[in-house]
Amino acid sequence: MFSKETFANRVKTLRKEKNIKQSELGNIVGLTHTAISDIERGRRTTTMEKLDALANFFEVSVDYLMGRTDDPRFNK
Repeated sequence: MFSKETFANRVKTLRKEKNIKQSELGNIVGLTHTAISDIERGRRTTTMEKLDALANFFEVSVDYLMGRTDDPRFNK
């Protein structure tokens, strides 16, 4: 089941691990820094296209970002 809180925490944690600002992440995936802030606070989610872009940038699975698994690896 999708958890907005888990999604928010994982995006924030992964961004901080990469040591980048919200505005930098936004530029990479095509969102504003305000949108990234809202995602990290659990105020909003995003489109499937942006979810895919986040997963690709962080090199984790979409299922991991969504909280469906605790294993961040892609299944290939």
